[in-house]
Amino acid sequence: MVKRELVEKVVRRYPQFSKKEAEMVVNEVFGCMAEALAKGERVELRGFGVFEVRQREARNGRNPRTGAAIAIAAKRVPFFKVGNELRKRVNGETA
Repeated sequence: MVKRELVEKVVRRYPQFSKKEAEMVVNEVFGCMAEALAKGERVELRGFGVFEVRQREARNGRNPRTGAAIAIAAKRVPFFKVGNELRKRVNGETA
């Protein structure tokens, strides 16, 4: 599912919202989540999962084409840990 399909699904479930309004809501939710992660905050959606930022240490890597050693800088990366309810739904179990 892409964001456009998500917006269309919201409009179908809630016909009182126009497509433009639903798109604004979806964009705002994702924007707020991205802002929180950029600040290093944790975003927890009960029953769905947790988004957080993790620190990756600097390390040495290899260029796959040449085999030359390269230094990979430390960085922060987003991480998602699935919640139990979502895991059970995906596996066809009852939540």
